[in-house]
Amino acid sequence: MPAILTSRFLFGPGPGNAYPEAMAALSHPVIGHLDPVFIERLDRTCAGLRTVWGTANTRTLPLSATGSGGMEAAFVNTVSDGDVAVVAVNGLFGERMCEVARRCGATVVRVDHEWGQPVDAERVLAAHPAPKVIAAVHAETSTGVLSDIATLGANKGDALLIADAVTSIGGLELLADQWGIDVGYAGTQKCLGVPPGLSPFTVSERAFERRIRDPRSWYLDIGLLGGYAGAATGSRTYHHTAPVTMIAGLEAALDRILAEGLDAVQARHRAAGAALRAGLQELGLELFAAEGSRLDSLTTVKVPDGADSAAVRGYLLRNFSMEIGAGVGAFKDSVWRIGTMGPNASPAAVTLVLGALEEALAKA
Repeated sequence: MPAILTSRFLFGPGPGNAYPEAMAALSHPVIGHLDPVFIERLDRTCAGLRTVWGTANTRTLPLSATGSGGMEAAFVNTVSDGDVAVVAVNGLFGERMCEVARRCGATVVRVDHEWGQPVDAERVLAAHPAPKVIAAVHAETSTGVLSDIATLGANKGDALLIADAVTSIGGLELLADQWGIDVGYAGTQKCLGVPPGLSPFTVSERAFERRIRDPRSWYLDIGLLGGYAGAATGSRTYHHTAPVTMIAGLEAALDRILAEGLDAVQARHRAAGAALRAGLQELGLELFAAEGSRLDSLTTVKVPDGADSAAVRGYLLRNFSMEIGAGVGAFKDSVWRIGTMGPNASPAAVTLVLGALEEALAKA
């Protein structure tokens, strides 16, 4: 028999711990995906997603996929053979954008940045005179860096702007309409405080009108998905069997976030991020992401000289049932990623992770 865990403190880059309201909703009775109760739930969920996205887009819905599926949907619906995609790369998920766009047939123009640094909007905008899309990660999960999406949106010209908001939605300021985001995708497992499995997705009317009419993916075709979600017309066409229980969990988490107030939730994430950064520095540790562009939801910190990254993380897992994340790529053994997302964006959670890490550094 596999081990049954009673709890884990998930302070890694995601998934994080879920809100209790979301977990309670996952135990609701399973209902059909055409049940009127579910249709009402889906409509309420889409409305809540519009609020956390900061958009009035009618085609805002929970894709039946993780955030990576959202990334693929963003590109497969906007680029095809020969279309130019300018992609800002300042971490792993910018790298993945390039690969997904390439597989969709796009001519990819990479704008590389040093990992740990924010996206330079001027360089990205100057990379090509007339791209079909410009793409960037708002909150780069691999490096803990926040980038300026608003400047890209204000100066995108005729291009469509694609934004990855996986580590920002539900916890950090996100204003899709005001910032000019045409296609945005995210995940549920971070600041939204829901287990992984859905990708909150939004498409502007401008992007919908210019979409690829027969994209390579039938499943991720936003023309079909918009009909499934009842966008614009209010009528609904069958597309696929929706993950009804996951959407119940997302609806409950959105209700919980909006009851607290989006401004209050964002303030809570800001306070937790600031407290964690201060505490890490008091332990003598050095932060990795560039000052002034550090995420409040995910902090990156350098592994101190002489410490074994895997041994410290193993100590935390064995002795505290606590997860923090390793770095990625060239920083796999030299950086830790510590998330304070969703319910873990709290003073008690920050105190817990700092105390556990201090012990682990001393004893691992």
